Order: sequence, then C-alpha cells, then structure tokens
Amino acid sequence: MTTSPSSPPAVPTWRRLLPPALAFLLVVVFAVALTRQSDSARTGATGPLVGKAAPNFTLKDLNGNTVTLASLRGRPVLLNFWASWCPPCRNEAPLLSDVARQQRAQGLAIVGVIYADDNVSALRDFIGEYNLAYPNVRDPGSRIAIDYGVAAVPETFFIDKTGVIRAHVRQEVTRDVLTRQLKTIGVSQ
Repeated sequence: MTTSPSSPPAVPTWRRLLPPALAFLLVVVFAVALTRQSDSARTGATGPLVGKAAPNFTLKDLNGNTVTLASLRGRPVLLNFWASWCPPCRNEAPLLSDVARQQRAQGLAIVGVIYADDNVSALRDFIGEYNLAYPNVRDPGSRIAIDYGVAAVPETFFIDKTGVIRAHVRQEVTRDVLTRQLKTIGVSQ
C-alpha cells in the first residue's frame, strides 16, 4: 500500500507576522531613541560637565596675552572650541562675533579656544575675516579640550556667573540654540 506524503500543518497567520512585527517595533524604538539623543545634543541638555564647575584654565592668545577662566568669574561665559580648518566653525563665527558685540553691555564674556590648529597665519586670517571681537586662546597639547571632553569642533559651553556649566552644544550653534542657551546663563537677547 502506498501512502501519500502529508503536507505540513498550516502555520497560524499571527505566528508568521510576529517576527517582522517585532523587528519593525525594535527599529521604531531605536529611531526614537536616536532622535531624542539628537534633540538633547542640539539643545545642550547633555554632557557630563553640565551642572558642574567649569574646569579653570590659563591660556595665551596669539599675541601672548593671558586669559584665565577664573578672571571671568561673576560674568556669564560662552566658551567656544574652534579651528580655522573647520567649516561649521566658519558658519557660526559671524553669529558669535555679532553676539559678542551686542551682549558686551550685559557682561557676557566670549572666549574662543583654538583646537588642534597650529597654523598661526590661518588663525589670524580667520579672526580677522570674522572680526572676532573677543579673546581667542591657544590650547597647547589640547589639555583644556581634554579637560572639557571636547571630541570635535565646534563645541560650545555656556557657563553661568558662578562658574557652573549650564549647557553644552556639540555642533555648530544656530541663532535659535544660541538664544535658548544664553538664557540658561542669564543672558537675554
């Protein structure tokens, strides 16, 4: 007697759709997590130093003048790490220059920290091209960048009058972000 091969039992629809549905759900959760992280980085709500005292420094500008963070205590400070070879730094430079002139009366101090850039001619050209009306100091060996955890430029720290970092932006600052973060250190535009 011959027997015919039996067909496999039918798999319920829910069992066939479960693996792709779970995969889709994981993708959505991952995308939401990345988006929230990007929003935090953009608004300055992240960073291990936010809420802590800003590391002090004593650095010299291109003319040999000394700038210390301690000497700025009592004033809100915007600390911007930049380099002449950095396109986003070039994009934000005119905005920072304008804010420096507009906010000087409110006591805002802006300090540019030159990051991994030893081309003095290019640095002077950058400062002149954007008419940077605030001190820009060199950071030999990137010691201060390391203290602040700077990974790439531009990065900007917003320090209040008591010397506490209130915000950290890890990308080019826009007028919107700048306005919002300056408020965290008591400066309104």
